[in-house]
Amino acid sequence: MKDKVIDCKDTKISISEMVLPNHTNNLDTLFGGKLMYWMDMAAAICANKNTKKISVTASVDNITFKSPIFKGDIVTITAFITRVFNTSMEIFIEVSSQNSESQKSVISNSAFFTFVTLNEKRKPVKSIEVKPNTEEEKKLFNGALRRRQLRLILAGKMKPEEADELKSIFN
Repeated sequence: MKDKVIDCKDTKISISEMVLPNHTNNLDTLFGGKLMYWMDMAAAICANKNTKKISVTASVDNITFKSPIFKGDIVTITAFITRVFNTSMEIFIEVSSQNSESQKSVISNSAFFTFVTLNEKRKPVKSIEVKPNTEEEKKLFNGALRRRQLRLILAGKMKPEEADELKSIFN
């Protein structure tokens, strides 16, 4: 798979769920943990669809809940690979909810998930490369290295002075 490159848009997947009573808290809004589960599933499906191998969650960036999602709403989660590194890939997730009565849609969440592709011996391997084409894809692709370095620093796997992309933040 090393030599193959696909467009970011070709990695895109979308899943939808209806928010049912057992998905909600006492305010009739979606449990945050349930949404995070759905987001993780979307990222896993995206990774698997594109690598045809087992991929596992390595990290999840900050998830901010911008607006509540209510019982009866339709939640659509879109995911695509923004960039591939040595043995990891960054997947952008966007969540929108649509009110079933008014049909009004709002973007309620977004986040970056990092997945690692594994071979048959469960060892990390390089994944398929992606190429950005749209302005949004290019912006996400270009920012991915900074986000990766920040993740590595926060995880204690990289020293701030080694993060070439983040020098202006730490100096």
